[in-house]
Amino acid sequence: MAYPGYGGAFGNFGGQMPGMQMQMGQPVSGTGPNLLPGGYPAYSDNYSSAGDPMWTYFTAVAGQDGEVDAEELQKCLTQSGINGAYSPFSLETCRIMIAMLDRDYTGKMGFNEFKELWAALNAWKQNFITIDQDQSGTVEHHELNQAIAAMGYRLSPQTLTTIVRRYSKNGRIFFDDYVACCVKLRALTDFFRRRDHLQQGVVNFIYDDFLQGTMAI
Repeated sequence: MAYPGYGGAFGNFGGQMPGMQMQMGQPVSGTGPNLLPGGYPAYSDNYSSAGDPMWTYFTAVAGQDGEVDAEELQKCLTQSGINGAYSPFSLETCRIMIAMLDRDYTGKMGFNEFKELWAALNAWKQNFITIDQDQSGTVEHHELNQAIAAMGYRLSPQTLTTIVRRYSKNGRIFFDDYVACCVKLRALTDFFRRRDHLQQGVVNFIYDDFLQGTMAI
């Protein structure tokens, strides 16, 4: 199963990142001391909640179990106003965002994962605003193609057409769907790359392994 779409950079947003990045390979030159390919700074287990203004916000969202599930994340993002004038996140988008960062496979996010996601969302929002020049709250298919290319993915025209068809409504892509697209690209590429040990763009999948990896996203 060939995948020619990854190479030097995975979603490099050119230094616009205000937060953290999911791990995916070696740092990109010129993007800062802790940035990895993908567009946001490297994830670390060394975050401290002491004095962190997000900790109070997280605990209010997480409830008694100390973690955030998809329903809580959906409510949190809607109330936060991070969407601006854009449509609220769907529950399905919240589920795949959690799946992208769910390293302990609980179906929920702890504080470190929550901070990482929040930073990634802010990065994607800034990129979306840049693309959405007429401030309509949507982008067109050619603009999504440009955004995907700017993130460092090298995809065929056929693949880009498939992505646009999947995430557009009447030829327009809303912010919620834009985020879902970014998350899916990131998660599926990571899933593939972990199995491409020689980094040649070719992997042999066992059917069950393929289903587990793709259905979890």
